[in-house]
Amino acid sequence: PITGTNGVLIPPDGYLQGVRALCDRYGILMVCDEVMTGFGRTGRWFAVDHWGVVPDLITLAKGLTSSYVPLGAVGMRPHVAAYFDEHPFYGGLTYNSHPLGCAAALGALQAYEEDDMVGNSRRMGEVLARIHRRLRERHPCVGAARSIGLFGCLELVRDPQTLEPLAPFNGTSPEMKAIGQALIDGGMFTFVRWNTIMTNPPLCITEAELEEGFEILDSVLEIGDRAVRD
Repeated sequence: PITGTNGVLIPPDGYLQGVRALCDRYGILMVCDEVMTGFGRTGRWFAVDHWGVVPDLITLAKGLTSSYVPLGAVGMRPHVAAYFDEHPFYGGLTYNSHPLGCAAALGALQAYEEDDMVGNSRRMGEVLARIHRRLRERHPCVGAARSIGLFGCLELVRDPQTLEPLAPFNGTSPEMKAIGQALIDGGMFTFVRWNTIMTNPPLCITEAELEEGFEILDSVLEIGDRAVRD
């Protein structure tokens, strides 16, 4: 329901409800990809929970095991699952239901609940959004700052008026390369793609750690600001 590496594009209120209604009207199964957004990343167990939408199928991975062990899954509503009571699914993988993967998933789910990781994502997400606003006010190269829970992205631009990107779609630029390297040199590892910087910290992060990390990013954004001023 929320794109990931394409820039954390959050649908407006009512959009997913409209998709659900459209699927119901024409008998279409609604499939939601929660591989990146599931298990607390957005401050709820699943991103669809923000809009009260129940899909027919939901794809899961990554946070399912906190990425300690590769594991993917598909959740489905009873009316979909019932179809396979009488119709075999001709598919399979070598590592289906692998005991290690399933054990890791159970351990991750237990930690999410006992350590209130989803609640921490929601609370720290408010801090992250506040820092995003601060960076946008301070740096002219920050053309947009989007986040929901601890799922965030900064979009860098050359021109704050036209929002000309600091790097082209599916490409890079000397400034974005310099920003990526400066982040690594400063001790921060994150995902820099095209003209975006992902801000997706661990769900267990503290407010002090968020401030520490964004201090690094704050200083590095001066590289982008110089491109705007030029």
